[in-house]
Amino acid sequence: MPYRLTKIYTRKGDQGYTTLGDNRLSKDDFLVEAIGTIDELNSVIGFVISLQIQHKDIADYLTQIQNELFDMGGELHAPEHSVINAEKVSVIEQKLDTWNKTLPPLKEFLLPRGNPKSAACHVARTVCRRAERCLVRLHRQVPLNNTELLRYLNRLSDLLFVVARMLGNETDEKELLWAHEKQQKNK
Repeated sequence: MPYRLTKIYTRKGDQGYTTLGDNRLSKDDFLVEAIGTIDELNSVIGFVISLQIQHKDIADYLTQIQNELFDMGGELHAPEHSVINAEKVSVIEQKLDTWNKTLPPLKEFLLPRGNPKSAACHVARTVCRRAERCLVRLHRQVPLNNTELLRYLNRLSDLLFVVARMLGNETDEKELLWAHEKQQKNK
């Protein structure tokens, strides 16, 4: 395979435009924004993995997710090549169900924090939600050929929430529940 990135800078984007396939788009185009946010999500997940997760299954699956996010960006770039499908969404759901069973049930919202791994995973979750919003905005402008992309990101953010809780448990980090204003006044 020839080198894909023979030159890192081309100066072609200096005026605020980029090329995707045969299309020249403004860098603030909804498609460019969606692909960029998915790339950002991929980077944050990479950061979470770099924090040396003790659960090998989680680290391995997050690496798989990183590859699938690259596939998703490619699919947005070339929508005729559908890669993200219902089976991939189903795998996320299976992982979610399995991993969530290991956690105590929640009766209230959690404050996104904990040990560095858990906090980083909460950041990944919120970036995932932003990527989902970008994709929805794009879909409203130009309908996606594959709406499984929307389902995938929606499930992935749920998975990242569960993973954040699991990573907090690696150090027996106590989860901090949201204190309603009424609760705070009663203290």
